[in-house]
Amino acid sequence: MHMSASTGKNDRRLRFVLKLSMALTTAYIAGTFLFGLRAHSLALISEAGHNVSDLLAILLSFLAVFLQSRPANDRKTFGYQRAGVLAAFVNALTLIVLSGWIAIAAIGRLHSPVPVQPNVMMIVATFGVLMNGAVAALLWRFSRDVNIRSVFLHMLGDTLSTAAVIAGGAGILFTGLTWIDPVLSLIIAGLILWSSAGIVRETFNILLEGTPKGLQVPEIRAAIQKIPGVLGVHDLHVWSLTTDSHALASHITIGDRPLAESRAILKEVNHALEHRFQIHHTTIQFEATDCSKAEGCCNPPRPVEEHACSHDHAH
Repeated sequence: MHMSASTGKNDRRLRFVLKLSMALTTAYIAGTFLFGLRAHSLALISEAGHNVSDLLAILLSFLAVFLQSRPANDRKTFGYQRAGVLAAFVNALTLIVLSGWIAIAAIGRLHSPVPVQPNVMMIVATFGVLMNGAVAALLWRFSRDVNIRSVFLHMLGDTLSTAAVIAGGAGILFTGLTWIDPVLSLIIAGLILWSSAGIVRETFNILLEGTPKGLQVPEIRAAIQKIPGVLGVHDLHVWSLTTDSHALASHITIGDRPLAESRAILKEVNHALEHRFQIHHTTIQFEATDCSKAEGCCNPPRPVEEHACSHDHAH
């Protein structure tokens, strides 16, 4: 079964990148918090808090990648593929909470201004841009998976917000306007909220087994019905196991056909689903009508009807 993120060599690279990201983020958190206290900069302190959430997000994603590599079993028949989706959902929710905390603190700072040290702000933020930008660049190649993309957005948001801190430090240095610091914090909160909202929507849809992003059920039904031999499609369900792994289950009505022809139709259906819609896991139930005279259209006999052809079809 198709696994999300990467397997084999790429999976080992991903784990190394996540470990490196955790180490760099931990060092940056400590430095940002200490210098934020020294400079009386809410923007730097909020950056430290944001990076704590980043550290937890990276750790959670690392655990999810580990779980995703575990094989399916009798109790987890699809394996642990949704561990990454759940991690991304939790990460995004924590970002929303964090954005609210930063916004509240910034509003309070607007009412009660505190002098800040712009030089310290700019120096620490410069290191933040370099560190966060490097981690974001490392995660970019794996960001197709929603789990890794949630971490990537964390780091990209940090890169942009620390760049804003540099600009704010320069503004305070040249103008002396201390309200620039809390205003920047509000902008950072908005960026965090914006980046996390999309992840919440996407992962919530996957967890509720909604139709995968970019797929339309009417288009899938129409594509199946165009295949020769298909008379109708009903009970069609499409959902995602991960962002890269989609599944489909459906009842398809075909004519009264021999088994060989049914297999040919099934092959065409699966080919269309795989190549046009990237759906690789399918459960198709064929249904036939009035098969009393059709060659090869005989279900296994019931125990009380030996040597008889059953004409009942489950729906």
